[in-house]
Amino acid sequence: MPLNRRKFLKRSAVTGAGVAVAGAAAAPAAQAAARGGRPGKRYSLSVLGTTDLHGRVFNWDYFKDADYADAAGNTQGLARISTLVDQVRAEKGRRNTLLLDAGDTIQGTPLTYYYAKVDPITAEGGPVHPMARAMNAIGYDAVALGNHEFNYGIETLRKFEEQCDFPLLGANAVDAKTLRPAFPPYFMKTFRVPGARPVKVAVLGLTNPGIAIWDKAYVQGKLAFPGLEEQAAKWVPKLKSMGADVVVVSAHSGSSGTSSYGDQLPYVENAAANVARQVPDIDAILVGHAHVEIPELKVTNDRTGRTVVLSEPLAYAQRLSVFDFELVFSRGRWSVESVSAKVLNSNAVADDPKITKLLSDEHAKVVEYVNQVVGTATQTLTTVDARYKDAPIIDLITRVQEDVVREALAGTEYAALPVIAQASPFSRTSEIPAGEVTIRDLSSLYVYDNTLVAKLMTGAQLRAYLEYSAEYFVQTAADAPVDVAKLTNASNRPDYNYDYVSGLSYDIDIARAAGSRIRNLMYGGAALDDARQFVFAVNNYRANGGGAFPHVASVKELWSESTEIRTRIAEWVTVKGVLDPADFASVDWRLTRDGTPVF
Repeated sequence: MPLNRRKFLKRSAVTGAGVAVAGAAAAPAAQAAARGGRPGKRYSLSVLGTTDLHGRVFNWDYFKDADYADAAGNTQGLARISTLVDQVRAEKGRRNTLLLDAGDTIQGTPLTYYYAKVDPITAEGGPVHPMARAMNAIGYDAVALGNHEFNYGIETLRKFEEQCDFPLLGANAVDAKTLRPAFPPYFMKTFRVPGARPVKVAVLGLTNPGIAIWDKAYVQGKLAFPGLEEQAAKWVPKLKSMGADVVVVSAHSGSSGTSSYGDQLPYVENAAANVARQVPDIDAILVGHAHVEIPELKVTNDRTGRTVVLSEPLAYAQRLSVFDFELVFSRGRWSVESVSAKVLNSNAVADDPKITKLLSDEHAKVVEYVNQVVGTATQTLTTVDARYKDAPIIDLITRVQEDVVREALAGTEYAALPVIAQASPFSRTSEIPAGEVTIRDLSSLYVYDNTLVAKLMTGAQLRAYLEYSAEYFVQTAADAPVDVAKLTNASNRPDYNYDYVSGLSYDIDIARAAGSRIRNLMYGGAALDDARQFVFAVNNYRANGGGAFPHVASVKELWSESTEIRTRIAEWVTVKGVLDPADFASVDWRLTRDGTPVF
């Protein structure tokens, strides 16, 4: 049965905290000579890990209605991971392995959307979540909470938790009032070794503090998310006092030490390496959240001088991290002699037929759903050059957001204010083809499950907002050649943190230094009045501070809803029937250099 919060709280009243599970049959161990020539006992343990699965069960791209493929030859999906896990278990012995995940499991594909919204797991007699079914079948031991676990609300997360045969860990996900753990902080498993004391392995789960910003609507007043470093410092000594010989952290937090939300929170977003440096007695950290591949990163603990090994497998089940531990038994206790890490590539194996058979019906339902035709496009729309040119396909998003917010505020005191909107070029490959338009086409345009918020902004605040957004472009002199591949993502800013703003017209002068690039900013054919008020239609990620854009998180909120923006786009197209750029496209901005257009 699942090890959920209710069972954790009941057990914690007796044991102090956590989830404890005893290993089953004895694990083999090799005899060896210990230091000093005395016979000793050794034990080898392997900890396997995935992260940021984001609903990938199969190697399938629901947006393209085809097998997933990229230029690097990667493959995706838990069906491939299952094969890799079986291979490692066969090599190492299943009873010498532990399988973990570092979070972001139930959001990210039409599959996860379907079972959250279309055929929700929360409905009476509803289905079991496909990710729970797959991960149960593969035999995960524990999973850390990711920030995207909260995207569909706490009720959906709790239902998913009930359906899992493993605990969802979050030592720094606490009740907002009592500050007590809202989820199991840790998981502990005992591995038996013939002729020696059992080996006890503790897994501490840590999630991302940014949840307090990104999913504020769901968690405010209910849950709090303190920093990873302070919670690790609190829990690791407890785990050691409970007899843990090995301490592994599964952290939904990258290793860079940076935060996308600036100073809005006093906690670091990507804190995994900080945890390794600051908190003694951690042996290894499975890293998540950042969507980068780190086969092995060694970090020295500041207090003990010991090496902590970190590994982050590539997201979407493209890689499996494998930590190999060597332990030695001496003076009545086990100690970790060495740890190494590597990643295995899921493109080296085939799907596990037990997973494909298990979830083929669910997959087929989602494929049918996303291929529903909802309208007709008069011409092909694409995001290929949307990062550096005002593209009609992004104008579609802003127009839908404007219309939804304008209707929502009709009859209110804000109805007379002009409505403008933001949108980002999330994908570089989205395309709505001429002819029939499906839910799949529209979903590929808006890949996140963001919802819509209306904020009250002034002209001056919008000017600052646009200046911040324009930092996305690399400063390029007026006489320098323009290479579009090198024109964007200055200071590693991702595409989703560059915003269009509709309803205003402006130039972005990329020859100028960041902070002074917005030129000829106008509204209604006249220079923008800094004091004028606008209703700003913005996604909830941005409205809650995601990307650290100025002002938007702190200004007055006028309205919000829980319907996804991608659903609003599908509804808008369905009502229109015909998707014609003449109904929504406009040229609001352009790149210039010293006043001369770049394109």
